[in-house]
Amino acid sequence: MVSPELPHYHNNSSMAKSSLRSKSSFWVSDSCLFLGGAFAALLLVWSFWSFITPSSETTPTFESLGTKSNSVGGSGNLADSLRCAAGAAGPNLQYDPPERTFYDDPELVSYTIDQPVMNWDEKRREWLLHHRSFAAGARDRILIVTGSQPSHCKNPMGDHFLLRFFKNKVDYSRIHGYDIFYNNALLHPKMFAYWAKYPVVRAAMLAHPEAEWIWWVDSDAAFTDMEFKLPLERYKDHNLIVHGWTHLIHEMKSWTGLNAGVFLIRNCQWSFDFMDAWVSMGPQTPDYERWGHILRSTFKDKLFRESDDQTGLAYLITEEKEKWADKIYLEGEYYFEGYWEEIVVTYDNITERYNEMERGVRTLRRRHAEKVSESYGAFREEYLKEAGNGRGSWRRPFITHFTGCQPCSGNHNQMYSDQSCWDGMQKALNFADNQVLRKYGFVHPDLLDSSSVSPIPFDYPF
Repeated sequence: MVSPELPHYHNNSSMAKSSLRSKSSFWVSDSCLFLGGAFAALLLVWSFWSFITPSSETTPTFESLGTKSNSVGGSGNLADSLRCAAGAAGPNLQYDPPERTFYDDPELVSYTIDQPVMNWDEKRREWLLHHRSFAAGARDRILIVTGSQPSHCKNPMGDHFLLRFFKNKVDYSRIHGYDIFYNNALLHPKMFAYWAKYPVVRAAMLAHPEAEWIWWVDSDAAFTDMEFKLPLERYKDHNLIVHGWTHLIHEMKSWTGLNAGVFLIRNCQWSFDFMDAWVSMGPQTPDYERWGHILRSTFKDKLFRESDDQTGLAYLITEEKEKWADKIYLEGEYYFEGYWEEIVVTYDNITERYNEMERGVRTLRRRHAEKVSESYGAFREEYLKEAGNGRGSWRRPFITHFTGCQPCSGNHNQMYSDQSCWDGMQKALNFADNQVLRKYGFVHPDLLDSSSVSPIPFDYPF
């Protein structure tokens, strides 16, 4: 390395007479240059190698998760590593802290409808403090609650329809990651028919302090847009959401200005207090008959004498407005629940409009795993801006509610024929099922034929 420099040094007059000491100096200097260069090269290689192979302190890759057995309990394989990571990120279902909560005090909580719950907000907040793994996402956590009677259906087709309606709700819950509770026990012997749901909802609030919302959905209501999610941000200042119209309730004083078969209620003290007032009109109280007279005199279009939950809710909104109405949201902008007779006739047209949309947008018809369905639903919203909502819309109706059809008892409203109810339910359930089956590669080609399915070709619809 130094030989090219020798002529230069020898031609310099001050260096013409070199001694042993000067030669040694050259040797030492050159050696230092060699070692310095070698060290610099080694440092460069080491730095490059560190860059492409991160140390244990950096964010782990899939490869490092699979090889670092000590950091994941000694299993040393990728599957165990991912299971460990998933468990740390989500709610811990296998741990209940030893600290006392409201569950341990017999004087503080009762699941029965006849004993009030006090200070629920504080109790629930304390429970979440002890169960911190449930705190993340608690604000938007939903429990769907539904149910039916304990005995078998009188209508021969009733049990089959109840099973299919329940399957529909399970499908929707699975797609969106919601828990669901199906109850077929009468929790209060005197609270029958439409009143039977309130002891269930109340007990569900106590059993699920991790859930911010309890979402009651009648057994004869079907989700018919499996992608749509509740706009919870819209309801951030409200505690009860029902489908209804303000002018029908306040101006027309109509008991049909809302529907209590589907409602979303916040898991809070206000809701316990409100339900106490609501169920005070029910058949379990000595004032049941009196409330029937009051409700019928207040809402002139109410034809039957019994006190019912729907008219009772309308009464609390109008006659006790200052106490309750500000926290109740009457949702009329989309089919929070929709009247089946006006909806089922639109399914074929809606299907074709969605197919037309997907023919023009490759991403919308791309095959994908069911677990990522929400992202495709969100992406589709861009192309549904002109679809509208409610009557006259070509957007899928969110929930189709078969009020008056009574699939279990068969005692349908005389406004409808047996066949119109059964055909309507078949179409609604198959319309919804097609949105699910498509993720599995199949579809019902005829909405009136549940037993027939066909495989769908790649890039469907084309």
